[in-house]
Amino acid sequence: MKKIVFTVVAALSLVLTSCFSNGLGTTGYGNTGYGTGTSGNVLGSVLGGVLGNILFGGTMLDQSSLLGNWTYSAPSAAFTTEQAFNKAGGVAAVNQIASGLASNFATMGISRNNTSFSFLQGNQFSAKVNGIPFNGTYTYNQQNGEIVLKSAAQTLKGNVAKTDKGMELMFDSAQMTNMLQKVGKVSNTTAVQAVSKLAKSQNGARVGFELTK
Repeated sequence: MKKIVFTVVAALSLVLTSCFSNGLGTTGYGNTGYGTGTSGNVLGSVLGGVLGNILFGGTMLDQSSLLGNWTYSAPSAAFTTEQAFNKAGGVAAVNQIASGLASNFATMGISRNNTSFSFLQGNQFSAKVNGIPFNGTYTYNQQNGEIVLKSAAQTLKGNVAKTDKGMELMFDSAQMTNMLQKVGKVSNTTAVQAVSKLAKSQNGARVGFELTK
């Protein structure tokens, strides 16, 4: 069954100057503008324009659109189904997850300068996560957005969804922990555990990266 992914992009600037001490931060961030899914709906930004919009319809990238060099631009959060999205509390729940990701990614040092993914012809990929090289082969199902990244040491399973500015690459709690610790060699275990907790905070939640070409 094709999964309909309900996503919200955390449209946050590359330099994070505040630390969400009250749960949801309101300063130090940019705005991606707007996003639409196949329904054509555009929802207003929230948190004073900090976060982007929910993209309805689970718009997937085709194989050819996936190819190319993608650079990290912001954290992103998603729910795998409409039921999970609604049960979690809708927009408010996604905003809270995305806000927590922003704070913890900043603590880890994740930035556009050290995190990127390149998908090549022949199902080859090369990437950097927190500046650590990661390469191998990938398989991508453009019908449901599922992607598997396989290197000599790791196999990571995630989801890809199209956004207005590029795409999101998202993972469940266990896969994201592996991405950060085993691939990115992030040493701040407190921040990694916080991201894992965010991904597990709601059924069907996914966390990851917004990427742009």
